[in-house]
Amino acid sequence: MPFNKKIRTLRAFLFEQGVEGTLRGLICEIAEASKYVDYAIKMTELGFAGTTNVFGEKQLALDVLSDELISSRLGNCGLVVNMASEEQQNIFSSFLNEPGEYSVCFDPLDGSSLVDVNLAVGTIVSIYPGEDLVRPGREQVAALFVLYGPRTTMVVGIQNGVHEFTLNPLGSYTLSRENIRMEESGKIYSPGGDSRKYSPGHAALIESLKNGGHKLRYSGGMVPDINHVLMKRGGLFTYPALEGSPRGKLRLMFEANPMAFILEKAGGAASEGTMRILDVEPESIQDRCPVYLGSKKEVALAEKMLKKSASEKKAE
Repeated sequence: MPFNKKIRTLRAFLFEQGVEGTLRGLICEIAEASKYVDYAIKMTELGFAGTTNVFGEKQLALDVLSDELISSRLGNCGLVVNMASEEQQNIFSSFLNEPGEYSVCFDPLDGSSLVDVNLAVGTIVSIYPGEDLVRPGREQVAALFVLYGPRTTMVVGIQNGVHEFTLNPLGSYTLSRENIRMEESGKIYSPGGDSRKYSPGHAALIESLKNGGHKLRYSGGMVPDINHVLMKRGGLFTYPALEGSPRGKLRLMFEANPMAFILEKAGGAASEGTMRILDVEPESIQDRCPVYLGSKKEVALAEKMLKKSASEKKAE
């Protein structure tokens, strides 16, 4: 029986979808960089690099290498004006004298501490037009994440929707899921953060999800857990404000904004507890943000319960 399935490469699919040429080229450059990160994860020895990142966290050698692989590729491709990496202190410019039209925020290896126990990790990327990076997430033109798991996949959010591509043995990303759409509600939840430090409202939310039959699915990695919610077409991923950390742990520009863009383009919702994440006005590239990402029903429930708890506390 002949094999008739049409194979659609990343570049060809983006062209079919009418993605502008420079943006199409930039997404493909990120895809190329991710192949080197994928190889590095499989081949690089584990261990610390002897350095710390901007947040004072010890860097793994793999963190540093992934950052170098992506920043070098983007800095030399001629398509990028400015870049910001979660592993570096400041925004830095293209390495070329004549930079391109877009600027990029990226987390080169989110969840890298999971590599030594052989769990899935990922790369997260946010793309903005022009040179300004400290701006609301609603101004993104595309966002994507790469999941380095049993299969290496790349989920791309563009203006017309969200699509998944799989890295095949020949080293090419080909379309595996087109126009991924989330349901109004789901049945899984991924609760990040130390439960001993949850606010009363957030603790009540988690109890409500458990009592409502939601199943716990949490790996400790944002990319695999978001991917799980997305591919199951519903549920909730959250990393809330915590006692002692009122803005939570996750970074607005490197993690919350790109994931919010993707989830909304897939028909889901994204809130920081009181407002839409994509409408948050950042003050700096290093801002943090509580996150509630997933189906519209679960995100609305989170906002409702947090608001109720805040009102009760104010009335005391």
